Amino acid sequence: MSGVGAADGAALVADIGGTNARFARVGTDGRPVGPLTLRAEDHDGLAEAVEAYLEALPAFPRPRRAAFAVASPIIGDRVSLTNRNWAFSIEAVRRRLGLDRLEVINDFTAVALSLPRLQPHDLRSVGGGKAVAGAPLAVLGPGTGLGMSGLVPAMGRWVALAAEGGHATMSPADDRESEVLRLLRNRYHHVSVERVVSGQGLVNLYESLAMVEGARADALDPEDITRRGAAGDPLCREAVDMLCCMLGTAASNLALTLGARGGVFIAGGIVPRLGDVFLRSGFRERFEDKGRFRAYLAAIPTAVIVDPVPAFLGLAALLEDEKPGVAA
Repeated sequence: MSGVGAADGAALVADIGGTNARFARVGTDGRPVGPLTLRAEDHDGLAEAVEAYLEALPAFPRPRRAAFAVASPIIGDRVSLTNRNWAFSIEAVRRRLGLDRLEVINDFTAVALSLPRLQPHDLRSVGGGKAVAGAPLAVLGPGTGLGMSGLVPAMGRWVALAAEGGHATMSPADDRESEVLRLLRNRYHHVSVERVVSGQGLVNLYESLAMVEGARADALDPEDITRRGAAGDPLCREAVDMLCCMLGTAASNLALTLGARGGVFIAGGIVPRLGDVFLRSGFRERFEDKGRFRAYLAAIPTAVIVDPVPAFLGLAALLEDEKPGVAA
């Protein structure tokens, strides 16, 4: 029996984003048990959210080990979430919760660790390509922000990368995108990939496209834009497709950087909800559109992760490993 499911101590996993805090226990098979999603804004901090989860499911034994994935870079003991005004000391949280072991890693590092554990039903293929066994894997995805990571082979094991590629500079692929990014540079100065490929990024694209067209932009949230786009609103539809295309650019850049011939995986809260809209978008064409390296990228498979919280699987893997394979 693996460590996380053993009788000597229950294990807790959590995926903490800017909007939601998702919790679960780890079963003996390494899969999540008793999952529950809490709204982050309803709690003063991470420890308070954890305690609310434990109180909501009192029948489970008190956890002795935990692993949390957070939307933030992890540099030392002090952690501040990028898109939520929560800050905490890892050691102080460990003591407050009475844990013997607490691991805190970046949320997309946790998703990267999940990749070897995903089953075929957890994935939806987009385009062609065939994975090369043992080659690096890449993962990225838009939600409140945009996360990126990779899984690389090293000395007979997988090592996950703690990366912040969502804050790299977004580059345009055509004149239309150049005009949109010019407007956003006037607003933000630095336009990262996250500024356009995320929930708020979708709003930024819609508002910028309205400015380009000289049209009035309504006060819409990402769900409104997606819904209107599906109903035929031309600006909303273009904003959604532009997000998908820009995601294709970012995904191909990541694939080339890592040599991710094992596959590129799309996670996050936005793309799985788009369903067939994403499959019909320009994502895959943009992913392959790299001039002399089109054939290289065409051979790489891409897939959407439809498991709602793949980070749970990665965190369970982390707790099973006494020497976690995470590269800062």
